[in-house]
Amino acid sequence: MKSVILKEISKVVIPFIQIFGVYVIFHGHLSPGGGFAGGTIIGASFILYRIVFGIEYAQKRFRYKILIPILCFSIMLYGVLKGYSFVTGGSHLNLPQPPLGTPGDILSGGFLLPLNILVGTIVAIVIYFLYSLFDKGEI
Repeated sequence: MKSVILKEISKVVIPFIQIFGVYVIFHGHLSPGGGFAGGTIIGASFILYRIVFGIEYAQKRFRYKILIPILCFSIMLYGVLKGYSFVTGGSHLNLPQPPLGTPGDILSGGFLLPLNILVGTIVAIVIYFLYSLFDKGEI
């Protein structure tokens, strides 16, 4: 039987872990961190949820049929954005670009923020899937 204290504390702590992960992702182009670090933090919160509440609840919350399309869409969009930035940045084409904004603001850096969000999504899902595969051999 799982500890009631552990479950109740986790109900409070897990959302704060996830908020911190989102903070790291969103401020990754301004300070240390970014998509990989933030995605790892969020993925760790998914793993904590699975450990504390059990595989049945985790499979209801993190459905494979929902996470796989999100993962695939994030990977494809990352490839499109990164490829677009390579083509337009290296060839000096006057194609539309996101505004660079004021340095130090959240919406500065062009494609960096969307790319960090996509990397964070990819890493969080893959970390959770890897743990699931090593834990029970299934997602």
